[in-house]
Amino acid sequence: MMYDQTRAQQPPEGRPGSAGRRTPGPEPLLGADERADVTQRLNHALNTFAHSPLEALEEAETAFDEVAAHLMSALTERRSDLHAAWHGQDPETQGEELRHALRQYREIAQRLLRM
Repeated sequence: MMYDQTRAQQPPEGRPGSAGRRTPGPEPLLGADERADVTQRLNHALNTFAHSPLEALEEAETAFDEVAAHLMSALTERRSDLHAAWHGQDPETQGEELRHALRQYREIAQRLLRM
């Protein structure tokens, strides 16, 4: 059998999320709108600090609390989705799906450790 370079460069079939992704790497835990809102609020706090430091700190603290809550919610949802995908699967017949779930758990945990 000859080596097919074109086929070897294609993503494996049936792998969720591997096809159609625009950017390499894992998907963000927060949506673009949420990230933009927090960034705008933090920038506003920085820009107003000289004139009203306490208000700026309160605004930054509120933004921090909201992003932490959004992250916890996103992580809880991601964990629930992963659990539902593998729970009850037969390891003998669904090995690839189980490996994919394990890789997802590892990827998310490693991202959290790098924070």
